[in-house]
Amino acid sequence: MTTHRTPRALMGLAAAGLLALTGCGTQTAVSGPGPGSAPSGEGRTIRAARVAHVTDVHEATGMTLLEGPVLVDDGSLYVVDVTAPPGEPKVISVDVATGEHRGVYTDRTGAYTSAQLSPHDGRLYLTDFATGAVVGVEVDGSDPRTLFSGEVDGSKMTPDDLAFDAEGNLYVSDSHGTEPGDTKGRIVRIDRDGKEATVLADGLAHPNGIMFDPGLRGLWISELTEDTVSYLLLDAAKTAVTSQHEAIHVDGGLAQTDSLAVDADGNVYQALHGRPAMAVYSKYGERLATVEVPAKDAAGLQSATNVAITPGGRTAYLTVSGTDGGFVYRFTAPGKGIRQSNGG
Repeated sequence: MTTHRTPRALMGLAAAGLLALTGCGTQTAVSGPGPGSAPSGEGRTIRAARVAHVTDVHEATGMTLLEGPVLVDDGSLYVVDVTAPPGEPKVISVDVATGEHRGVYTDRTGAYTSAQLSPHDGRLYLTDFATGAVVGVEVDGSDPRTLFSGEVDGSKMTPDDLAFDAEGNLYVSDSHGTEPGDTKGRIVRIDRDGKEATVLADGLAHPNGIMFDPGLRGLWISELTEDTVSYLLLDAAKTAVTSQHEAIHVDGGLAQTDSLAVDADGNVYQALHGRPAMAVYSKYGERLATVEVPAKDAAGLQSATNVAITPGGRTAYLTVSGTDGGFVYRFTAPGKGIRQSNGG
């Protein structure tokens, strides 16, 4: 999730009680130069088709920002609207066949930046950028409970995205540091009961996306203000980082690295803040493709935030937002979806 970027205008606004965050599909392979082709080094172009217009810009917050797409058992797609004001839907269910949508959950204080289903208890977990908490609800929006809040190593979290291991423990990108040059960001592990939180990595430049590789051996993370994707190899217990390296530098120009996902082949799907597009890389850093919305839509859309790929299939749903509102687009992914490409 991103704001309109200073890089995080939310912090001061949230303190003032204002949640003013700024932060079947068709596929076309384009070869050679010409209209609609991706710039050099961007791989083939994958065209996304609009599925639903989900939200409009909120008068109270001056924007809308869809994030955290996750497919649930009934086939609907859940998304969060980060900037929804108190009382308006903050978790929204979208019928991907008809485009119809309905509110699932709201409250008065949360600014939810990601959503994912726990493999442990099946509940939907939300990161609250405004309060620093991780909140869980049932899939129907009932029984909201705070899994974790408070300080980690003496500092309250600013949680952005999250990932789960197979046992249901949580791994959170803590986007500390709101000014250019800040490297106060962390990766935090929270046990599935919410009783213990430990810092796995620190000194990061606004960490945003986070997701396990298909083998659950390590984490891919993105640092927004560095435009990098790094790989953190974990120990067998997944309680410590054994090695860490910068794996991909995203040459995005004005765009920056937002959330990410991983498919069954290990490909990394990197959403772009500042451009309604998503970059797809192989696990070895090769730029495979760029997912783009139709040119006629692009002017009113500023950012793509995240993707959900159908588990076992290649139908993918991209959340995109801008001055025209918040939308879901559909495309055909290069690889099949798994749990690591469904929410985050």
